[in-house]
Amino acid sequence: MNNEPLVSVVMPAYNAEEYIGEAIESILAQTYKDFEFIIVDDGSKDRTKEIINEYTKKDNRIKVFVQEKNLGISAALNRGISEAKGKYIVRMDTDDYSYPTRIETQVNFMETHPKVVVSGAAIQICDEKLNLLHVRTYNPTDKAIRKNIFKYNPFAHPATIWRKEELITAGVYNKDLCDVEDYDLYFRVGKLGEFYNLNDILLKYRQSSKGISQTKAKRQQKLTLYIRIKAIFEYGYKMSLSDKVYFAMQLIATVFLPAKLIYKLFFLFRKFFR
Repeated sequence: MNNEPLVSVVMPAYNAEEYIGEAIESILAQTYKDFEFIIVDDGSKDRTKEIINEYTKKDNRIKVFVQEKNLGISAALNRGISEAKGKYIVRMDTDDYSYPTRIETQVNFMETHPKVVVSGAAIQICDEKLNLLHVRTYNPTDKAIRKNIFKYNPFAHPATIWRKEELITAGVYNKDLCDVEDYDLYFRVGKLGEFYNLNDILLKYRQSSKGISQTKAKRQQKLTLYIRIKAIFEYGYKMSLSDKVYFAMQLIATVFLPAKLIYKLFFLFRKFFR
């Protein structure tokens, strides 16, 4: 008899004392019960570990792994995946909230669509108190996702579910690409199967009012361009003419425009590429 869980929820944590309790409770309240909850503390210096340990006393599905030094989100995710026993990996972040039917909805879809290797869902973009700001949807079908994958990230990373076998075959997360680690992995795992996004809203995404620094934003933009080049020369993808034009425009913008303006232009143009 196989007693292993079907699902492994993997959540990296770093200095997350403010919101991690809400995130944990949203997973423990899922209608779907056959999961293990792997939390990797990535060298937190605040009360994150203490808060996690309090929850382990309440629910034995929680498994905690501690990294003494902060190694970054990619290393923490890879550690969690290496410890996972489930057929599926469900991503979760410490400052987000998963709706109660999230895992059930995503598992049911993956079980009935064996060619899909990673799928996501629509999300609610919220303020720091999880008040709704707006809803973000993503291209649903494999064809539509591949058509636009060179123009923008095709999934809400914290709302994804992956087939663990294909995820490991693809090579898990690249530790050198923190902050855009998911985008690179989509290209690699996409060589092994199909993409999909559900139209269901399954997660509240907490958006910080502080935003990200200019330096970090510029780094993200440069790495995004680098990943697209890798996708062509290493992963065997091909750009359409519109992809090439978009790439050239983004390259010029990255060099000459401030990061905040680039993001505003990006979300404006994103509406036209669906």
